[in-house]
Amino acid sequence: MAQASGMASLEFRLPDLGEGLTEAEIVRWLVRVGDVVAVDQPVVEVETAKAMVEVPCPYGGVVTARFGEEGTELPVGSPLLTVAVGADASDGAPAVNGSDGAPAANGSGAASGSGSGNVLVGYGTTAPAARRRRVRAGARGAGEAQPVAPQAPAVPAAAAPSAVPVAPAGAPAPTGRGGGPVPVISPLVRRLARENGLDLRQLSGSGPDGLILRGDVEQALRAPAAGGTTAAVRPGPAAPATASAAAAAAPAPSPSAASAVRVPLKGVRGAVADKLSRSRREIPDATCWVDADATELMAARAAMNSVGNGPKVSVLALLARVCTAALARFPELNSTVDTEAREIVRLSEVHLGFAAQTERGLVVPVVRDAHTRSVESLGEELVRLTDAAREGRLTPAQLTGGTFTLNNYGVFGVDGSTPIINHPEAAMLGVGRIVPKPWVHEGQLAVRQVVQLSLTFDHRVCDGGTAGGFLRYVADCVEHPALLLRTL
Repeated sequence: MAQASGMASLEFRLPDLGEGLTEAEIVRWLVRVGDVVAVDQPVVEVETAKAMVEVPCPYGGVVTARFGEEGTELPVGSPLLTVAVGADASDGAPAVNGSDGAPAANGSGAASGSGSGNVLVGYGTTAPAARRRRVRAGARGAGEAQPVAPQAPAVPAAAAPSAVPVAPAGAPAPTGRGGGPVPVISPLVRRLARENGLDLRQLSGSGPDGLILRGDVEQALRAPAAGGTTAAVRPGPAAPATASAAAAAAPAPSPSAASAVRVPLKGVRGAVADKLSRSRREIPDATCWVDADATELMAARAAMNSVGNGPKVSVLALLARVCTAALARFPELNSTVDTEAREIVRLSEVHLGFAAQTERGLVVPVVRDAHTRSVESLGEELVRLTDAAREGRLTPAQLTGGTFTLNNYGVFGVDGSTPIINHPEAAMLGVGRIVPKPWVHEGQLAVRQVVQLSLTFDHRVCDGGTAGGFLRYVADCVEHPALLLRTL
């Protein structure tokens, strides 16, 4: 069908989301073909290796095509959607994205059918825009721009995936789980179902408004083994008779090969694998450790929490404050190595990363300017970032730029570890569980709260004397928290 007179179609491609990310997975479309979108309105939710991102479209108009189904991975620069805009807004304007996937600036304008002119960096356009209510084409007034018939532009097959066929706006919404949208928010749930061949449309979610949770998928996966019929597994295509005869004559696979499970190294898991492998390849690391009596530290925490009605001070916040004090005395460990220049770069600011385990995997949020914060401020920021990590709301900027990492693996009930340095940092402090143990205190055998501390460091930035001095100072602060008063 020909496009309406006076309208032009512009293609919006997946922008560079920053921090070297090259691809993203479509989690949820926020618009349909035929919808009217405003400038900088979020149109799709994608998952990168580091965060969940709502991508805004820098052009306003009518959506004429979408590219990629939910669950599809797209490289940066691939088409996301096309938008029909007024001819006056597009005359002489460059494409929304260049051939390399980087967005191109355009003339500004706030009306529908115009572009924001903002370059998409990190999370999208730089202009903050409130989430706008999605307007259906059939619900517009007579004074608004008329919609065009949904039509995908001519896109070379080698340059873009096939457009997803979607019913235009105004068509009746599909009824029943079989044809409607699947109520799933978590990409982990989608991936778990996809890797096990489970059809989410056959499940009834136990969450609010029928939301399908991870437990629903796990229960459905257990049901077939127990003889249940909760979930339906998508059957493969029927094989022809000749193929069946050939399969019968072929040797059966070994039990180990038949039962093996292959897990793709992508998303967060893939990013972690790449970073840890690079750390092991490039950094000549060494580890030293020491046991410390944390009884006085725990007593100090209890005393601080007994005063006032403010937020409780956590052990992690106290240890973060100890780290910043130790780095002030041993700045060699707050550095990085420039391999090309063959230089050690000592950093003046401490951006403290801390390891956090989430459903999406291990992430390391970063507390900016930790060296300027009090124990209370550190605690508040740790709580805020931890909540954001568990909810999948961390931005790429909150997951990068750390200069030193604190890893509290004691929450897993273990005493010690030899952590891998978070490249390109130069050191990581590991903290085991704090448990009652026999300890010689003031010449007498007593039961004390003992913790094992371990430091993994880049041997290029310092020798064992510096690393040992840092770790010994940390242990002294744990055993005698009053030492921290000297750094205030």
